[in-house]
Amino acid sequence: MIGAIIGSAALGVAAMVGIAGYYAVTDEDDDEDNDEGDRAAVARALRFAKVTLQQGLTASELEGHPISAKFEVDRGKFQLSVYTWKDGRFSEVLVDYSTGDIMKAQPITQGNDLDVAQAQHEAMTKAKIGLREAVDRTLVDAAGFRAVAVVPNLKDGRAVASVLLFKGEDSKIVNQTLD
Repeated sequence: MIGAIIGSAALGVAAMVGIAGYYAVTDEDDDEDNDEGDRAAVARALRFAKVTLQQGLTASELEGHPISAKFEVDRGKFQLSVYTWKDGRFSEVLVDYSTGDIMKAQPITQGNDLDVAQAQHEAMTKAKIGLREAVDRTLVDAAGFRAVAVVPNLKDGRAVASVLLFKGEDSKIVNQTLD
């Protein structure tokens, strides 16, 4: 029983770290409340998104296998970003949040983005289901919430997706196994 509680707590921390990396403090604004500010900006902008996270994952498959996805406000601009992997290369695919069309796909070749993509790809190599199905499973028990981000992690050698959900200004992270 204690082992299960400790395992659940560790998984919760891993989920927070994974999602927090998506809404991290930028170099331009090292205010500790920036994470909350980013989340609030995304929550406000979501009302304009006609496309779901799952639809963004599906659209991005034209550019490769999705390894993570998120709605975000980047440099003041709201967007739906999906990291993909294909033929040994990583890309960031920007999906139009109104139409579901791919707006842009650019290679990820260096820096922190490459490190993050490699870790996400490693987790997805152990997954038996895709991220879209993981999000769908999560939403079954989350009435009224909308999926905003999905990030795969490895926990004790198992692939787990951390799904960030919003309902208005409220948010929560749900861990979904990928097997």
